[in-house]
Amino acid sequence: MHPLDNVIWQALTTRQAHFAESFASARRFPQEVTALCGIDQPNDDGYSSLAGLISPGATGAIFLNEPYEPRAGFDYVVGAPLVQMVCVNGAGSSRVSEGQPPILELGPEDSADMIELTALTKPGPFGTRTHELGFYVGIRDQGKLVAMAGERLKVPGYTEVSAVCTHPDHLGKGYAGKVMLEVMRCIRERGETPFLHVRADNARAIALYERLGFRTRWKGYFAVLRNTKA
Repeated sequence: MHPLDNVIWQALTTRQAHFAESFASARRFPQEVTALCGIDQPNDDGYSSLAGLISPGATGAIFLNEPYEPRAGFDYVVGAPLVQMVCVNGAGSSRVSEGQPPILELGPEDSADMIELTALTKPGPFGTRTHELGFYVGIRDQGKLVAMAGERLKVPGYTEVSAVCTHPDHLGKGYAGKVMLEVMRCIRERGETPFLHVRADNARAIALYERLGFRTRWKGYFAVLRNTKA
């Protein structure tokens, strides 16, 4: 199996096993970190394990090769086609142009600002402990966090670029590309390859990622499921 196949499961059984909450053949990150869950196989045993891992009434997000099919014990909340992209070259530079705000490393003290920005822009699930997953950077304008990107899933040889977002009032300034390139530089310095996930209908983001050297590796789906068992 390639490290990027069934990538959530592989992350939670290899480089990010220390985050894993487990039940039989299912793994998940703590809810405060991210809603992502992984199952060994999308079969009866996998979904039964997932039901034992997600609390009644709570939700979890999974990646699938095929569209989600209804399962007893779960409500389908939301989902969409998903694209996994891998960076195949080192295009671009993270250097900030003259007159632009600097790129800053973000940490626990920035968590409230990061949650505020992701709640507005909705790049994907982001919680109070998501910043613990890796290196995060951002751009501030007059003290306000207006762009950010960071690391999420980690498997042998690869690290995911995630939480890429820009405040609507600051679109068109190239901030998303700049923060991404800084995260990608950090990943490459560790001898790893950057990859990412994006909704298949997000043409603007995909165009940016292609300019930065990313190419599609896998097409699948994500699904957010609610455990309906009492």
